[in-house]
This record gives sequence, C-alpha cells and structure tokens, in this order.
Amino acid sequence: MIQIPSDLHKDVVPLVFLLGNWAGAGVTDFPGAEKANFGQEVSFSHDGRDFLEYHSHTWILDNDGNKVKPLESESGFWRIDADRKVEVTMVRDDGVVEVWYGELADKKPQIDIVTDAVARTAASGPYTGGKRLYGYVKGDLMWVGEKQTPDVPLRPYMSAHLKKVVSPEDVAEWAKDLGDLPDDGIAFFK
Repeated sequence: MIQIPSDLHKDVVPLVFLLGNWAGAGVTDFPGAEKANFGQEVSFSHDGRDFLEYHSHTWILDNDGNKVKPLESESGFWRIDADRKVEVTMVRDDGVVEVWYGELADKKPQIDIVTDAVARTAASGPYTGGKRLYGYVKGDLMWVGEKQTPDVPLRPYMSAHLKKVVSPEDVAEWAKDLGDLPDDGIAFFK
C-alpha cells in the first residue's frame, strides 16, 4: 500500500513508491571480484524539501545467510522534475562520487538512471560509470546495477529484491484505516 505523506514536497510525489525502509538480498558478480550473495538495507526518506534522501548498506552473506563482511555503502539525494526526469547525486564509501540522470517510466513505477559524471579519490578502485534500473513490483523494490571500468565494458554487477520493512508504528497506523471488522474474524471472509 502506497501512502502519500501530507508533508511530502509536491515535486517528489512521483517518487513516493520509493519511500520507506527496505531490506532483502541479491547477487554481486563482476570480473576481479568473487561472485557472492549479499544482504541489503535501503532507506528513502524526506524532510519536506524537494528531494528524497537515500542510504544503502550491503554486506556479503555466507551460505547460511549470515553477515560475513561489509560490501558497499552509499548515500545520496533523489530529485525529479515536471517532465519525470530523475537526478541523483550519490557518494560511496570507496571514494566515488556520482551524478546520475534518467527518468521515471510513463504509467509505471520504474526508474532508469545512468551516470553523467564520476569523480574518484586516489583510494577508489577503477570505475568509469554505471547504469541502474529500479522498479516497484507487487509491493517490492527490485533493482539491477551495471558498471564499467577502463578494462571491463558496461555489464550487470549487482541486483537485489527488497521487501518493505514494517514498523510497529506502521501497523498501528494501518489498523486505524481498517474500520469496523467483525469480532469473530470469520464473518469478514463470508
């Protein structure tokens, strides 16, 4: 269920499907690194201004699904204009800063973005750009990322399937909207 917060800036309403905390798992595979399963927590929040704030943390998982070690962390800001053009500024823990541009698909919650500018510190690894696709599918957030380096052409390197994290406050708020349900619970299904 997608709800539009009353204090959400009108300009970012088209991105409302991203709002909230998400958690799930995915796969990473890129030449020069070991293929692995990873866990991910993502947060999209707002403070009433014309952007969404974004944070993502990933970690390698072992075969039993336990956290082994951190993988990547990134933070940024997402904006959208009246023509559904999306702009993302992002910084990663490995010393990469990126500007991404793309667009929100027409009549569906899907965003395609591509790097427009990449800046790297001396500590960062080789990286020249990327592409990402985010989609809201049956209440879940799914994404796939592609990247390129001077030695590897653009190719998929990470993808994940994330579920919305529900807090006790969310449950209490949803319960207010249920109205009068039958006391025995069974009559509701008749």
